Amino acid sequence: MKKLSSRAIAAITNAVLALVLVVVGTVCFFPSVAGVSGLEGKAIYKGNSQDGVSLMINVYWGTEEVYGMLDVLDEYEAKATFFIGGSWADDNVSCLKEIRDRGHEIGSHGYFHLEHDKLTLAENAEEIRRSVEFLSLAAGVTVTLFAPPSGAYGDDTIAAADGMGLKTVMWSKDTIDWRDKDEGLCYTRATKEIGGGDLVLMHPKRGIMNIDVLSFERLAHRVFEEVGGEQRKILEDTGKNLILRRLAEEKKEELTLLGANMKKL
Repeated sequence: MKKLSSRAIAAITNAVLALVLVVVGTVCFFPSVAGVSGLEGKAIYKGNSQDGVSLMINVYWGTEEVYGMLDVLDEYEAKATFFIGGSWADDNVSCLKEIRDRGHEIGSHGYFHLEHDKLTLAENAEEIRRSVEFLSLAAGVTVTLFAPPSGAYGDDTIAAADGMGLKTVMWSKDTIDWRDKDEGLCYTRATKEIGGGDLVLMHPKRGIMNIDVLSFERLAHRVFEEVGGEQRKILEDTGKNLILRRLAEEKKEELTLLGANMKKL
C-alpha cells in the first residue's frame, strides 16, 4: 500500500467534512448572510440563513492543514470565515494572504489566545485591537468579526469588540477537534441535525481531517435526501485506500505479515 504524504492526507480526507457542508449549502459568514443586525451587545451563536451553513475555522496553528483546507474549499466552490490569531498571522503572512486571495473572509481570533473572560475592558480592547490592526495591515482587509479564543468572553469582551465595530461570534456546532481524535465523533458533531444558519466550528488539526469515510457516505446520502442536490462521487481510490488501511489496522493481530509492518505503510 502506497504511503500518502501528510499534505495529501490533509487535503483529501478533509474533503469529507467540507463536502457535507457544501451539500447543505455552505456560505461565507458575512453579516448580510448571518443576519446580525440588532445584535449589538450580544454574542452571535447562529445566523439567519434558511438554506446555508457557515464554516468557521479558528487558526493559531496548522499552516500546512490550512493550505489543504483551501484546496478542498476551492474544489467545492465554498467559502469560509477564517478567524485568525494575530501571533500566527505574524509568522505566516503568506498563508494569510492566500486565504484572502482565495476569497475567504478573515476575522479576528485575538492576538495571543488569551482568556478574554478574565481580562478587563482595557485589556480586552488592547488584545483585540492588536489583532485587528495587524490583520488589516498584513492582508489589506476590513475586519468586522471577532471570535474569542476557547469561547471565553464576558461583558467587557463584548463591549470592547462593539467599541471597534466588531460582532462577537460563537458557534452552534462544535467539532471539538482540537481535543478529540475520534474522527467519526468529530464528524457527527458537525453534521448531526445540521440546518440553515448553523455555524460549524473547526480547526486546522489533523484529527478532524481523518474522517471515517464509511460513516460519511451514509450521512451524506441522508443529507441529500433531506435537502436535495446533485449526487457526487464520494468514494475515490484514495478513500478506498483509507478504508483498507483502517480495516487492516483493526485486524492487524490476524494479519501476521502486514500487521507487523503497518507503521511502515
